[in-house]
Amino acid sequence: MNAASYEAASLPLERARAGDPEAFGQLVEPYRRELLVHCYRILGSFEDAEDLLQETLLRAWKRLDTYEQRASLRAWLYRIATNACLDGLDARRRRGLPRELYPRGDPSQPLPAPLVEARWIEPLPEEWIDGQPEAYPEARTEIRESITLAFAAALQRLPGRQRAALLLRDVLGWETGEAARILGMSPAAMNSALQRARSSLKQSGRTRPPARGQLDAAHAELLERYVAAWEKADAAALVAVLREDVALTMPPLPVWFGGRTDVRNFLEQVLFKSFDPFRVRLVSVRAAGAPSFAVYQLDPRGVYRAAALHVLTLEDDGIAAVDDFLTFDGLLFNRFRLPLVLDR
Repeated sequence: MNAASYEAASLPLERARAGDPEAFGQLVEPYRRELLVHCYRILGSFEDAEDLLQETLLRAWKRLDTYEQRASLRAWLYRIATNACLDGLDARRRRGLPRELYPRGDPSQPLPAPLVEARWIEPLPEEWIDGQPEAYPEARTEIRESITLAFAAALQRLPGRQRAALLLRDVLGWETGEAARILGMSPAAMNSALQRARSSLKQSGRTRPPARGQLDAAHAELLERYVAAWEKADAAALVAVLREDVALTMPPLPVWFGGRTDVRNFLEQVLFKSFDPFRVRLVSVRAAGAPSFAVYQLDPRGVYRAAALHVLTLEDDGIAAVDDFLTFDGLLFNRFRLPLVLDR
């Protein structure tokens, strides 16, 4: 970088240090989205991630005079964000998949009331990772795999620093020395934490999802049958595409149903009888690195309104899980920039 370029690049930093909030915004804007995703991976919640991103930017603004330009601004911001998230973990309950947190339900019993406070892993809009490379030179985990519900849940079982070490090295591809500086650890301690995290993640038995746009004909046909079964309210056709040990969860309801028999009984005896007629439309969406659908339900006025977001776990022998994230206030659809009413 020549002298003129260096001077031009330094101007926003100098203005920001002098108290110019617009200059500070100019400095951090290129990193805002990736920092948000980094916070999400650590916390498993986009609401918490948004809070911690704001905390990160506030800390950066207050500490800008300590930035000595020995490391890149990106690395400096990642250090602040990582430590803010690790601090935040102390005040937050561990997140998990709904079927890990709540008891298996009996479809013959009334449904429990929805919870106000979320404890489950929340799905991430895939647009948040748009523009990020598929793999950094040192990365071992694909960008898309790193936002799946299963990966996020596996991360939540790791101690905070192991979690951060694995993300920095295997997802973001920071070199060992850089990752160690971000975490304030020695390279040896960094490698030790990383190896423990990799071992724990391997034992979790998570599997990689089919690559987006590369579903084989059998998977594509399975998803077509899934959509058709829901739109026809055909419980028999629906369970036919599910694995025998399928899990159906419905956050924010603290319950889930397991196995084809219970799922079919719930659909036939409860859900499909909840409206007369029960009619839904499913629209494919990009969520959580998995086949996903926005569900719109017909109301008494004949309008299809936002009802749920289905995130599927797809295996070779069928659909292994349906995480049915219900929306009662439209907030979930707003986060995915989805319309609340579907044009007929």
